[in-house]
Order: sequence, then structure tokens, then C-alpha cells
Amino acid sequence: QVQLVESGGGLVQVGGSLRLSCAVSGRTSSSSAMGWFRQAPGKEREFVAANRWSIGRTYYADSIKGRFTISSDSAKNTVYLQMNSLKPEDTARYYCAAGRIVVPIKETDFGSWGQGTQVTVSS
Repeated sequence: QVQLVESGGGLVQVGGSLRLSCAVSGRTSSSSAMGWFRQAPGKEREFVAANRWSIGRTYYADSIKGRFTISSDSAKNTVYLQMNSLKPEDTARYYCAAGRIVVPIKETDFGSWGQGTQVTVSS
């Protein structure tokens, strides 16, 4: 079992930046990829970004491509989501997840989830 704890969310103005962190612990050998998803009120949870660390490959949703970057620090067992040029439509609760992905990436590829961190972008 993998434990995931997100942090770094908050309130930011349009055009601002935030960096989300996901602290990873537990049986990480069972997962070959880390991902970020988000869920806005009244909407389904959607894929944001993923990092298949075994082959160093990253994947991004079209809606955030060029603005968000997923990265990881193996020494700190932490995965990051750097979010730049934030828009009101980026407002959502952001979740970190661990699993084994198959393209196209699906929510069901991930078996471990954090509790999420809220990001609110004000206009």
C-alpha cells in the first residue's frame, strides 16, 4: 500500500503560480507511475499529469499543457506539480495518485490516492 499526502494548495490570482507537493511513503515498488488529477465542484475527476518514472516519460492533459509541469525528487520521495499561468477554470481539488498506467491514462490505472489539496484561482 502506498500513502500519499498532498500539500501546497491555496488561493491564487489569475496568472499566478502554485507548486503542489505529494509526499510518498509505503510500498512504492508496487507503482511505476505517479499522477495528478483534479475535480471541480459538480464535475468528474479528470486527469492532469502523470510521470512514468521507470522510463522517464511524462504525460499531460491538453488543457494544462505548457502551463503545468510534473516532476519528482526521489531523494525526498516527493512528486510535484508546478502550475503556472493559472486560470479560474483550474480551480479544483487536486489529487495525487500512484499506480501503473496504460495510455490512454485512466483514473482506474491508479490504485492509491491522497486526500487532495484545494486550489482556488480568483479573477
